[in-house]
Parts: sequence; C-alpha cells; structure tokens
Amino acid sequence: MNLIKTLGGFLIIIAMISCSRNKLEQKGFSINQQTGTEGEENPSGIVQDSLKLKTRPGNILLTGNAQYRLTTIYLVNYNKKTETTFIGSDNFHSSYSESGSSDGNQWHENLMPGLEAVYGYNMVNISLFDTKTQIRNEFFKTPVLIKTLYFPSFTNDTLNNKPVLRNYYLISVYDDDTNGDGFINIHDLRHFYYFDVNAQNKTPLIPMNYSVLRSEYDPANDYMYVFAKIDSNKNGKGDDEEAIHIFWIDLKNPINNGLVF
Repeated sequence: MNLIKTLGGFLIIIAMISCSRNKLEQKGFSINQQTGTEGEENPSGIVQDSLKLKTRPGNILLTGNAQYRLTTIYLVNYNKKTETTFIGSDNFHSSYSESGSSDGNQWHENLMPGLEAVYGYNMVNISLFDTKTQIRNEFFKTPVLIKTLYFPSFTNDTLNNKPVLRNYYLISVYDDDTNGDGFINIHDLRHFYYFDVNAQNKTPLIPMNYSVLRSEYDPANDYMYVFAKIDSNKNGKGDDEEAIHIFWIDLKNPINNGLVF
C-alpha cells in the first residue's frame, strides 16, 4: 500500500512538472510591428517576418453593469510545428479565503469582492461595447501586453453585509518599451492604470517609474495593496537590488491612494 501511495505521489509530481513546462509564458511583440487585421498576409510570418500584428477577439466578459460588455483581444500566434495559428484564452484569478465564508461576505470566488480578474497568453487589448449607444471603444490606442484586467463582477458580491458595486476598471500592463530593447514584453516596467466605467480617463495609480509585482487584499478597509519595485537606476526594468515599496488603493474610489511602505 505504501508503495502504491509513493508511486502515485511521483506520478502527480511528474504531471505537475509536465504541465509547468507546457504552460505558455507571455511573449510580447516587437514595437516595429503594426496593427493589422487577420488574413492580410501569409500567417507563417505573423511573429518573425510580418510587419502586421494580427489580432483576434477572445470572449465576451459580462460586467456588473448591463450597459457595458468587454471583449478580450489576443495576438495571433503561429505554431511552426503544426503550421497553424492560435490565440490565448481567458483565465480567471480566484480566491477561496473569504469567498462565501459567511452570509455577509459573498465574493463568489472572485479575487476581490466586486471585481473579477482575467488574464491570458498575449492579451494585447480590451474592447468595450456600449449596448445603449452601440459604440465600441478600445482601452488602448495601440497594442499592449496585458497582465491582468480587473472589471466589475457580474455576480452580486457582498462585503460586511453590504452589496459591492464597482464602476471602474483596473489594468496591470506592459505598455511601453521602457528598457529600449525594441520589444514590449515582461522585461519592461509593468504599469497599473485606472479607467472609468466608459473606459476613459486613464490614470496611473502607481508612479510610472515603478514596476508592479503583486497585490494583496485588505477586506477590513476594502483596500488593495500593490507591491512595486522602483526603477532607481532608470534602466527601464526591475533589478534585484532595487527597493520594493507598497501602495494602498481604496477600492471604493481607486483615485484615492497612497504609500504604505
């Protein structure tokens, strides 16, 4: 019996290693590429040879405001082995620590109450569709590399017995070739922005000379704590020896924020 358990443990570890190796990591793209529509050129040149950055829509995201619907936009990638194209897919961050722990705290497994968090391989923009005006608007004028999009949850979340209603979006993103290597990718500084409910009034919540690392949630104050590394040597990337600071963001009104540490 012990031998069977041991073999089973080894198989699980091997499977986890295999999944980790097969997991796609954010690649990014050359800043010399230009936005284009799919089908204009031979797809075999999408990444290496083409000057056109082709994109495809992912899925529709239902927000907590029925007037607005979001569409994720992905870079079209090319698989040399199969000679086929593919795009990333929407994945969601979840939290089980507070979700549903009591009648007064129902987060429905969202990362934070009132906010869903979506990510995906080479997500390069988000489109907002206004169902009343029938107008579509993209969050960024040019392609970027989105790490995480936080948007108002479709579920009716509660915090401390009160409904949580968000009317904004937060985006963690690589949007500039800060290190000057000719690419927008994970080696650049990661910025953190606020957008209003109409996907307008883009506002940086963390100073632009920082690179965002991770975040934590404080349910007692409804704060998001963002850990970020300052680019003290001004080389456009986060180095190991550079200091890490912590910022607080009031999720009731993210424009209200400051420094913790």
